[in-house]
Amino acid sequence: MSAASPLGLIAGNGRFPFLLLESARARGIHVVVAAIKEETDPEMDAIAARDPGVRVHWLSLGELSKLIETFQAEGVKNAVMAGQVKHKQIFSSIRPDWRLAKLLLNLRTRNTDMLLGAIAKVLSDEGIELISSTAYLEPLLAPLGTLTARAPDENELKDIEYGRQVAHTLAAFDLGQTVVIASQACVAIEAMEGTDSAIERAGALFRTLEGESANLARKLTVVKMAKPKQDMRFDVPVIGQRTLDVMQHAGATCLAVEAGRTLIFDREAIVSVANTAGIAIHAVPPLLKP
Repeated sequence: MSAASPLGLIAGNGRFPFLLLESARARGIHVVVAAIKEETDPEMDAIAARDPGVRVHWLSLGELSKLIETFQAEGVKNAVMAGQVKHKQIFSSIRPDWRLAKLLLNLRTRNTDMLLGAIAKVLSDEGIELISSTAYLEPLLAPLGTLTARAPDENELKDIEYGRQVAHTLAAFDLGQTVVIASQACVAIEAMEGTDSAIERAGALFRTLEGESANLARKLTVVKMAKPKQDMRFDVPVIGQRTLDVMQHAGATCLAVEAGRTLIFDREAIVSVANTAGIAIHAVPPLLKP
């Protein structure tokens, strides 16, 4: 990337955009933020007010032409997507401009990967290359092995092995990246509602099952995997403080992620919370086959 060219940041929700922005600015890179009105935290304006190296432009989800025009006017040659855009927003709340409407009409299927891949192609055709969403944040990728004081027990390891096979297969169909397992049975799978909601649903369902059988002594294990052909430019698995809070409320005792392909924000804080709660966090190697 040219030193004279600013980095474009397409910012979704959560802390991801802020962490990436902070890392880029620490390297002296000027950043042009395309903030999504329906998703991005308004705090982005406050950062721009303090830092002359950051410029923020607000646009609505679906304004693809405005995004391209903004980046071109600012001289952006490389851009990164950071932060979640809720799947239901993409497919229900979106109001596409003419360029995005044309793109949607030409999609074979309207899953997230297909849509974002098509947007990346349009941007590239206009001279704007999307780069990995983990750019500048590689130290936050989960290292291989157990991250907490407690390692998964024998039953949790069995659930992890079963869950990663299920999650890996489901992710290939863009059905979500998370499954919740108990005693090698799938309690819940993630769809458009997102990881945290899937865990909450599993907890509610499991409490109902426990109420029906006083002899149940099973534990919930959350398994979050990248897609078999994960495009690191978008939709990379992310774990944050909220996930651990939801797991505690749901009664989940173990979290498995994929090493090198999952971002963990505030790792020290998350590990501290997990240790206090007795939750094991374990990063497994990527599966080579679905």
